[in-house]
Amino acid sequence: MTTSPALGQRDASWMAARRAEAASKVPALSMPSTREEIWRYLDLDFDPRLDAFAEAPGPAMAADAIVTGWKGEVISIVDGFATDASLPLVTETSEDELLTKETDLFVAAYMAFSPGAVVLSGDRLATPVLIDVQSTGSNTTFPGVHIDVPAGSDASVVVRMRSASDEGSVVVPRLTSVVGDNARLNLSVVQDWNYATRSFARAIVTLGRDAGLTLAEAGIGGLLSRLHLDVDFVGNGSYAKIYGAYFGEDDQTLDYRYFMNHIGTNTRCDMFLKGAVEDDALSVFTGLIRIEETGQKTESFQTNRNLILSSGASAQSVPNLEILANDVKCGHGSSVGPLDENQRYYLMSRGLTPDRADQLQVRGFFEQVVSHIPDDVVADWVRARIIAKYVTAQREGRV
Repeated sequence: MTTSPALGQRDASWMAARRAEAASKVPALSMPSTREEIWRYLDLDFDPRLDAFAEAPGPAMAADAIVTGWKGEVISIVDGFATDASLPLVTETSEDELLTKETDLFVAAYMAFSPGAVVLSGDRLATPVLIDVQSTGSNTTFPGVHIDVPAGSDASVVVRMRSASDEGSVVVPRLTSVVGDNARLNLSVVQDWNYATRSFARAIVTLGRDAGLTLAEAGIGGLLSRLHLDVDFVGNGSYAKIYGAYFGEDDQTLDYRYFMNHIGTNTRCDMFLKGAVEDDALSVFTGLIRIEETGQKTESFQTNRNLILSSGASAQSVPNLEILANDVKCGHGSSVGPLDENQRYYLMSRGLTPDRADQLQVRGFFEQVVSHIPDDVVADWVRARIIAKYVTAQREGRV
């Protein structure tokens, strides 16, 4: 295990030019506006401190339960830098992976200040891979991962994000993947930042012909934790199952913008997210199913369910459909509400205390999603963290 070189040291000529161009644009760009639907509901009144970006990695964190229980390869990205210098980076390979769908302050800053996305492909995907993304201080960091799943192969990757201290920081993760024809990707993303970190994660997955994706995301940490996901069903017959579980407390904001773009024919998608908020936390879900004229015979559905556990908490759920084809099946549903009083009464009639009955409701509410997390170690960790949040709030009289 070796330490990565400083920012820009491994840049190919095309990347050096792109980095310089992006850096020249950053000073003229302002923070995104809440007048834009994609940024609505968020508090963006803070300094992203882009002039304090990390130029070298800090000390790596100790292994925790997920890392020690992992059976496969572990790759660490500390403050945006891969600690194994032998890993290929997007800065050295192809510029295509850096292309994105939009330009804003965070996109330009990523292009200017990211050390380069770690590239996983071929033999690196022969066994399950855990990407341990760490933020160690107050600097703004730009971690990146690109997963290239070859045609006809299977891959399993977990991206786990965590903080080393209680310091506040801004993190701008970028996760991209190309899943080849008739390939399969199991991808889990766990956001476990400290409660002072603001994270603006961007993920783009492109699916080839008959390619499959199972994506499970768990949002636990972060003062403001955002995941903007696009799945592009380019190949005919491509399909995806998307699961999400998030739990906010204190004054956390957990923000999800999921866009399913059906381009090929006979594509399928099921999107199912469940969240809970307590104290003064806010959750936001905006989902869009867009079916192009070429997306005939698409089947696509999105569901978002939310629990409100305290009077000061709130949840925004905005599912959308945009259908340009005429031979499709699609739909959406969302709900926001408290725990079920009838279920509580039934459980209490079987001898449970009110607190225990509510704990069982919360556990059962999330199990419908957590049970689909591909890795058992990660699923068990998420279960434990969710119920611990709720039990602690009960003991402190916050719910």
